[in-house]
Amino acid sequence: MVDIRLIALDLDGTLLDSQKRLSSRNRQALTECLERGIHIVPTTGRTVSGIPSVVRELPGVRYAITTNGAVVEDMKEDLTLSECTIPWELALKILKIIDQYHVMYDPYIERRGITEPRFYEHLTEYGLRPELQEVVRMTRDVYPNIIEFLENCRKPVEKINLFFPEIEERTKVRKVLEEIDGILITSSMPTNLEINAPGATKGGGIRRLSEHLGLKREQTMAMGDGENDFSMILEAGIGVAMKNGRPDLCKAADYITDTNDEDGVASAIYRFVLEAEL
Repeated sequence: MVDIRLIALDLDGTLLDSQKRLSSRNRQALTECLERGIHIVPTTGRTVSGIPSVVRELPGVRYAITTNGAVVEDMKEDLTLSECTIPWELALKILKIIDQYHVMYDPYIERRGITEPRFYEHLTEYGLRPELQEVVRMTRDVYPNIIEFLENCRKPVEKINLFFPEIEERTKVRKVLEEIDGILITSSMPTNLEINAPGATKGGGIRRLSEHLGLKREQTMAMGDGENDFSMILEAGIGVAMKNGRPDLCKAADYITDTNDEDGVASAIYRFVLEAEL
């Protein structure tokens, strides 16, 4: 049996189904791992407050890698283990550029997304489905003007999230952003872009947490479906892509499991870690 001691799980499109729910079979697999002392680590583009309580409150879930690896935290002790952020001056420059386009944007500062009424009150206009709108409302704080907020608070930014109503606009903005030094551009779904500091990756988060826990690379497993999951699929001892994932991610993975609507996480866990079938 492979000695996996840490399983890093992307949430959207991976652990959660299309309705953002945790299935009973996935929950059972996670519970069995936790009972054996295996670390289950939500590894997500969301902030810690965006991790569903049904996942965050599973007995034994302690660590999280959030905002694409910008933050690694011990949720039990409310302690930040590592941080990799965008300087506020650079984030401000980026926001002023983005503001010229038809895009919803929100920087993440101190574990919360910062938004404003013109976005928050028109989420449907920016292509967000109802279940995603619920996540946004749970994890954002509303201020009159995002740019003015950052100018005044002058705090580092964990991530800048962008949602586009039109794919053409997304392509245009990505090309502009790629000309800016000192940032990493990725995405978790076809309609968004996510901007981090270069060192803020899910793979980097797994590496830093593994070092903190005294684990070897071969004792880690990671599962994901999107562009922002590449680094952790390559970093982990076993990298698993969801069948619903990007074709290039599937090609890079060690194994392709079932889709997120078919309990793919549980299938991979029983195959590689628990070596049993429900």
